[in-house]
Amino acid sequence: MKLLRSGLVMLLLVASWSSGAQDLYMVRSQMAFPETMIALQKAIREQGYVLSRVQRVDIGLKKSGFKTDRYRVVFFGKPEQIEQYSKRYRDLVPYLPLKIAIFAEGDETLVLASSFQHLRPYFTQPELERQFDAWETDIQRILEQVRLSE
Repeated sequence: MKLLRSGLVMLLLVASWSSGAQDLYMVRSQMAFPETMIALQKAIREQGYVLSRVQRVDIGLKKSGFKTDRYRVVFFGKPEQIEQYSKRYRDLVPYLPLKIAIFAEGDETLVLASSFQHLRPYFTQPELERQFDAWETDIQRILEQVRLSE
C-alpha cells in the first residue's frame, strides 16, 4: 500500500509539473510500452546510470478509473552521487534517486521527467546548481535516445 501511495503521489507531482511546460521533459514513442521500457532502461545505462527499481503504479490507478494499465516509475542514479548528496544535503533525499515516468496512452508510450526548476529556489549552492544542470542534460539525452529508438 505504501508503494501505491508513493506512486500516486508521483503521478500527482507529474501532473502538477505539467502546468509549467519548462518544468517537464516529455517524449512520445510510437513503440509499444514493453519496447519503450526496454529502450528507456538501455538509455539510462548508456548515460552511465544504474537502475534502482521500477515501480508499478498502474494497479491503483486502474482501480481509480484511469484507462492505462501500463504505468511505471523508473528510479535510477549513480550510487556514489546519491550517497554524497544525501549526506551533504539532507533535504534533497526525497528527490533521489532520479525518476522517469513511463505510461501507455493508446498505441503510443509517453516518457516524462521533471526538471529541477522547482528545486532551484531552495537549493542555491553552486555545486548543486551545476549538478542539477548535469542531471537535466542527462535526462534530456535519455529521453531523446528513447524517442530515436523507434
